Amino acid sequence: MKIGVSSFSYERLTKANELSMKDTIAMAREQGFDCIELLDIWRQAPDCEAPHRLAEGLREEAERVGIELCCYTVAADFLKCPDGDVAREVERIKVAVDLAAVLGVPVMRHDASYGFPADHAGLKSFDIALPLLRDACLEITEYAAESGVKTMVENHGRFCQDSLRVEKLVTAVNHSNFGVLIDIGNFVCVDEDNSVAVGRLAPYAFHCHAKDFHLKAGTGLFPGRGWNVSRGGNFWRGAIIGHGDVALLPCIRALKQAGYDGALAIEFEGMEDVLTGIASGHENLRRLIDMA
Repeated sequence: MKIGVSSFSYERLTKANELSMKDTIAMAREQGFDCIELLDIWRQAPDCEAPHRLAEGLREEAERVGIELCCYTVAADFLKCPDGDVAREVERIKVAVDLAAVLGVPVMRHDASYGFPADHAGLKSFDIALPLLRDACLEITEYAAESGVKTMVENHGRFCQDSLRVEKLVTAVNHSNFGVLIDIGNFVCVDEDNSVAVGRLAPYAFHCHAKDFHLKAGTGLFPGRGWNVSRGGNFWRGAIIGHGDVALLPCIRALKQAGYDGALAIEFEGMEDVLTGIASGHENLRRLIDMA
């Protein structure tokens, strides 16, 4: 299993102009990671007019410092797309697939949806949305397969976060080029047992995030700054890998038992110093993998 890091982990530094996108690649190599997952180019460089040239430069930088680019991650929403134009949103994600091919990554993650628009009339269940989400994901993965890029959704964004919902979508798409990015930590946002959820989705995994959270029951006082509220009213905030309350060891064991041997990329969301938090989590993650 390769140990990587998502460039999202460094986002506080890139937003503060302390690191550029290229710098995060060199930093990941300096911190001893086997690979790095890159975040949406337009999220980090919204004024970019030559995204293919930027992608080429990032690939060349990874080659120069000697680190693998393992995944490209972009946002998408097929229910809340502008003017309800699903076809346009699908075409936008196909452009991201082209960038993933330029980067040379084997897999690309795009979201499915964060839920229905506020003005949607009628039922708002996941099952109602499933046919539309299936068709969009299928069209994208068929397109991506032509470039040798596998596509996937993540348990992310609450609406498509529960393991049963993610499994429904993957089995509905029913294409060998389409799978799951399993974020070990994200299940707490919908109050789901992490190890049970990881075990359910492990057979579909193309890529994984290592993430830890501090957790508090919603029966107490809201803890304040840095904390978030789960769908069921409980409290969570980002933690250094190994410092939080997520049952990481059985989750990693479930991945191993399913035969997963891809990348496990740290996505650090803690309040601590970024480089210290990532480095400490990296050390702990290597020990956890050895123990699993």
